[in-house]
Amino acid sequence: MPSMTTPSDDTSAGRFEFWREAVGHSFVPLEALPREVPDFRASLHTAQLGAVQVSVVAADPHGVAHTRKHIASDPADFVKVSLQLAGRCMLTQADRQALLEPGELAIYDTRHPYTLDFDQPYRTLVLMFPRVLLRLPDRDLTRMIATTVSCGDGLGPVVHPFLYGLAGQVRQLDALGTQRLADSVVDLVGAMLSERCAVHVTKQDDGRELLARRILTYMEQRLSDPGLGPDRIAAAHHISRRFLYKLLAERGYTVSGWLRERRLAECLRDLADPALAHTPVATVGSRWGFPDPAHFSHAFRSAYGMSPSEARSQARGAGRTALGA
Repeated sequence: MPSMTTPSDDTSAGRFEFWREAVGHSFVPLEALPREVPDFRASLHTAQLGAVQVSVVAADPHGVAHTRKHIASDPADFVKVSLQLAGRCMLTQADRQALLEPGELAIYDTRHPYTLDFDQPYRTLVLMFPRVLLRLPDRDLTRMIATTVSCGDGLGPVVHPFLYGLAGQVRQLDALGTQRLADSVVDLVGAMLSERCAVHVTKQDDGRELLARRILTYMEQRLSDPGLGPDRIAAAHHISRRFLYKLLAERGYTVSGWLRERRLAECLRDLADPALAHTPVATVGSRWGFPDPAHFSHAFRSAYGMSPSEARSQARGAGRTALGA
């Protein structure tokens, strides 16, 4: 549904019911919650950039809930990033609340319940993409969920104009967008969130956390090396293999599990990139540390429920659909 506006020839209640149905199928499963307003109107414009969904929502006051029941029926593993463009929003998740004013953003995780409450007419940019693409450790993501992120300092003045430009061009993005633009969106948001996490960690003076972040950065920079393993990682940081395992376990990872997840995410990106459409699937796997095609195919199917070739075909089909082919 690239573009949708509540019908002008209906009652306010009828328009809200139309909106409730539309919203429930445009993101992950959601329930729109009414507020007492004299006349409800809303619009949604969406573009698909590879695995990144870019949406601009404008509406009169109402609420939105993503519940445990929704998660049980559709356990989607996405993150959503909201940049408030006008009005304000109260985001609640994980026993936290973030009040978003224009120019502020927040991230939330579709694996867990959340609510959004808009008490005045608003306009917001919503980015939604698979969590694995963010390249942000779960511990850092947990820190950032439902916290208000100002775009006024740090990387904010760089990221905000870029995201604001996406919002302004959302109706043209299907035709203009590429997988590399999608990568830029995720990388910029990820860099901004990582910066905020680093500030938080520095304030805590958590030496173990800083070491863990250095280790994850080291691993990230060497994803394409199939020989990267615990012994080399531990030696590079002058720690024992046992301590390496303990550090990552505290953050919910194993060395092999983290490397596999990140390598497969990069393979998924490459398979969705039209510029790499003629690169053999086996070459994509080898480029990201899977020299054995059979092992690559098995690992990819286990992670995503489809073969690498099927993922590439699905991405092409999504692109054609977005362009109206």
